[in-house]
Amino acid sequence: MTAPIKNFSSFKSKPFIKWVGGKRGLLSQLLEKFPQEFNNYHEPFLGGGAVFFELYSLGKLENKNIFLSDINTELINTYNVVKKSPLELIEKLEEYRIKHSKEFYYSIRELDRKKGFKDLSNLERATRFIYLNKTCFNGLYRVNKKGYFNTPIGSYKNPNIADSETLINASKALENVTILHQPFQSILENTNENDFVYFDPPYYPLTTTANFTSYDSNCFLEEEQFSLFELFEKLHDKKVKVAHSNSDTDFIKNLYQNYDINIVSANRFINSKSSGRGKINEVLIRSKVW
Repeated sequence: MTAPIKNFSSFKSKPFIKWVGGKRGLLSQLLEKFPQEFNNYHEPFLGGGAVFFELYSLGKLENKNIFLSDINTELINTYNVVKKSPLELIEKLEEYRIKHSKEFYYSIRELDRKKGFKDLSNLERATRFIYLNKTCFNGLYRVNKKGYFNTPIGSYKNPNIADSETLINASKALENVTILHQPFQSILENTNENDFVYFDPPYYPLTTTANFTSYDSNCFLEEEQFSLFELFEKLHDKKVKVAHSNSDTDFIKNLYQNYDINIVSANRFINSKSSGRGKINEVLIRSKVW
């Protein structure tokens, strides 16, 4: 087990990537409903990590063991490179910044379709991941059924590809964190009474046509949501404090009807038409062991 963080510093850390469903705009609403006292912290749907970085910056994770995990291989590799080799990563991203063009973007995007992709170093894969995230349409991580990244290029005039300050601060925040590539179910054996778990899974779609993105090559619909609910209940039985963000749908609210359901208001940005953007309700579900 990684040693708890001993020396907390007051620098502000924040996500180094954009992420669909990221929680930066919801942090104040979420934090006021999170437990004030808990032991260790677990976040098994890591994504952009906005909640982790905010809790860390506020000093709420001081002297705690922190476990961040995700099933997305490229995402977890990138977090580990940011943690261990931020300066090398910044240098490589600067090279990509200089080369950035439509042609360069698509040549980098196509790498995962080639046989040599698995032979790329961790640094090269992390550079590719961040570069695509900073330059693709709305930072949308989307893959096809074969697992190939397929988001088109965005229309940014000067994307901040090599954000050195953010990457260095993120590396400091991650210094003593355990980062794991694993499915969400794996956290059960590593949690104990009074730990805090925050779930931010791919949301259940609001409509039958809303599920246009895939977090990885797998969907996250009824079967996966039921599996997550079963884990929620097992953690509750272990007296673990659990918070779970999801869509404000009858399916989700009926599934968690015996728990504490709070409505929070979020901004929707991922829509090709401006008329489809704006405020939208989400739910924050809490276990009963606060």
